[in-house]
Amino acid sequence: MRYSINLNIIRLLFFLMTSFVIFLLLSQWFYIRQALKEKETEIIQNTPFWQRKSNAELKDWHDISAMTRDAERSGLGEHGKAAYFTNLSKQKLQRELFKEHGFNALISDKISVNRSLPDIRDQGCQNLQYFADLPTASIIIPFYNEHLSTLLRSLHSIVNRTPPELIKEIILVDDFSDMSNLKKPLDEYVKLHLPKVEIIRFRKRQGLIAARIAGAVKAAGDVLVFMDSHVEANYNWLPPLLHEIVLNKRTAVCPMIDVIDDGTFEYTAQDEGARGAFDWILDYKRLPLLESDRKNRTKPFENPIMAGGLFAISREWFWELDGYDDGLDIWGGEQYELSFKIWMCGGRLLDVPCSRVGHIFRNDDWTGVTSDREDDYLHKNYKRVAEVWMDDYKYYLYKHTHGLYETINEGDLTKQLALREKLHCKSFKWFIENVAFDLVKSYPPRGITDFAFGQVRSLGAPKLCLDSMGPPDYRAIGVDACETMRLFPSRRQDWSLSESHDLRMRGEEYCLQTAERKPNSQLLLYDCSYGSKDQQWYYNRRHKWLVYGGKRHLCLEARPEFKQVVVNRCRKHYALMQWQFAHVNHTLLDAYFETLP
Repeated sequence: MRYSINLNIIRLLFFLMTSFVIFLLLSQWFYIRQALKEKETEIIQNTPFWQRKSNAELKDWHDISAMTRDAERSGLGEHGKAAYFTNLSKQKLQRELFKEHGFNALISDKISVNRSLPDIRDQGCQNLQYFADLPTASIIIPFYNEHLSTLLRSLHSIVNRTPPELIKEIILVDDFSDMSNLKKPLDEYVKLHLPKVEIIRFRKRQGLIAARIAGAVKAAGDVLVFMDSHVEANYNWLPPLLHEIVLNKRTAVCPMIDVIDDGTFEYTAQDEGARGAFDWILDYKRLPLLESDRKNRTKPFENPIMAGGLFAISREWFWELDGYDDGLDIWGGEQYELSFKIWMCGGRLLDVPCSRVGHIFRNDDWTGVTSDREDDYLHKNYKRVAEVWMDDYKYYLYKHTHGLYETINEGDLTKQLALREKLHCKSFKWFIENVAFDLVKSYPPRGITDFAFGQVRSLGAPKLCLDSMGPPDYRAIGVDACETMRLFPSRRQDWSLSESHDLRMRGEEYCLQTAERKPNSQLLLYDCSYGSKDQQWYYNRRHKWLVYGGKRHLCLEARPEFKQVVVNRCRKHYALMQWQFAHVNHTLLDAYFETLP
């Protein structure tokens, strides 16, 4: 009996010991597993998002429950429908606020800051999935005296339609607003309703560009998303942007910009998309979509120039590009500078059709934002961009503005030029030919359809070039020492055999004509008179002659000893009647006589 009791005790002890060992092993296994998991999480968090291996997993980021709740909403302006104000007693106030803000601020106050929007994406966008492991975003919104309800609607639309785990922070940058409700009332509202929003306040006006830079310096997210302060983000707008940046960290992406009507706040699509461009005074323009991009309306497409107000870019890539040029003042030119840098320095710029954000385009009657700057900061900005990035194409800009840039000091460009060299950026010619290849066709610079242009050098006296000999004040022209720049010399030596068949100062309205209309006559500059045979010139490439006056057989002749030019009977193999343009458009010149009026 005692033996049986002892055996049972041994069995119990063995069971307890075995259970304890198993417990220890399991505990250790769980501990090791948890430690490995934590280590893996730490590695993932400390690994740049474009190097993470988990990106292959895809996910549907739509918040179906929020979209369902929105579908059930009703009220003024809901579902992006037009809203109208019928209170006649407040029409005067409505007009005043309209002029102050550039949109109907009174109707904005009547619409919910949480209003619903129409999902106007291509139907294919609703079925797309994006990487499950997306980077976090810092959303940067500069503002100055923005109407409060419009600003709050911008913020709520972002918070309501963005997965919270993707928002690192929303940074508001107040550019020294003086409206009282944008101070303490805004702070209190944000603290109560929008906990992820931080506010930076300037102590003096610094402008849009400085505000964006300040927000970018403060930002801690993987991706910087720049927004305007009068927008409404649409459904699932952020994942498509982040997805493209994960694929290539040197990609900057823009949403499709829809229109919020400035009077009724109706939300509509602007169009089916276009590509950004510019003309030769740097006004923002648009190019049609390529045929290949029209075939799939959910696929991102390459865009030469961003509109500038709404875009996302990797924080690391933004700072590799040194952000914005900090010499740019207030606003203007920043979208060109960043677009050129992105493309020319190894990146790319995409528009993403499945990401849509509405934007209020202010009314033409808007009085605008005042500035205390007395200098012409806009054209100074443009000149900085042109001098750093546009190479010889900058002269097209300068020629189109009739001497505007000659008096503007662009400031120190040492840092910007060093950055371009450091990043081994491509030429502007490469950008025009490979990225904005159809820009020149849609927006030709003056002189692009000229038969010939640039410096005109005498072959008989090769150190001398055709020269206006001073301002174009109807004086006799002559020849003077050739400048170093041939294609885009100074105004004095820059000529064009224009599409109007005259020989003129390029980009000007001064044309070359004889004083006496006979041999041995000097040449003077007259006001251009289109179609006049007294101002008609032809470049004979075989003999290198500049032939004057249609069929008169008079040629331009250099007289080096007097630094003069005259016209005389054309003589073969006479070097002082031979001239060489810096550039000849042979295709156009072949058709010269066919294009005579």
